[in-house]
Amino acid sequence: MQINVSQLLQAPVGAVRDYAVDEAADITGNGREKNIRGECRLLRTPRSILVKCVLTTEVELGCSRCLGRFRHPLKIKFEEEYFPTVDVDSGAALPPPEEASTFTIDAHHVLDTTEAVRQYALLAVPMKPLCRPDCAGLCPRCGHDLNQGPCGCPADIDPRWSALTNIDRAK
Repeated sequence: MQINVSQLLQAPVGAVRDYAVDEAADITGNGREKNIRGECRLLRTPRSILVKCVLTTEVELGCSRCLGRFRHPLKIKFEEEYFPTVDVDSGAALPPPEEASTFTIDAHHVLDTTEAVRQYALLAVPMKPLCRPDCAGLCPRCGHDLNQGPCGCPADIDPRWSALTNIDRAK
């Protein structure tokens, strides 16, 4: 999402602009664009523009138990500071920010949130995604998806507990 912030850079400190977001973007790097919706608030600070966004989208993930593909909703919230690289009034180059990994506003006064959205989206993806909370997973012996029903594999019984299998038969 690219926003021209030249007017906001000329506005007094404390000026706010709100933007509705409804764009398609490739946030996972797999070449597939997903629709991203939400709102971003841009606040003029003495040295930069503070961007606060709350966005929603969905990504396709692989379940960590059954390996099936499913869609997972993501809520992306972030707050980042963007520093201008060129003075909006004179066009003179400004000194770079002290920290090298900060976000910047380009020479045409365009603020691009794409990289911040991508980074925060990757952080919002669960470490062990599940297609559903009660996913049964795969049979460790034959690989059958246990969500589709039991497989035909015989149950492995620890020989130390084998005497317990005869309890029902004794009655």
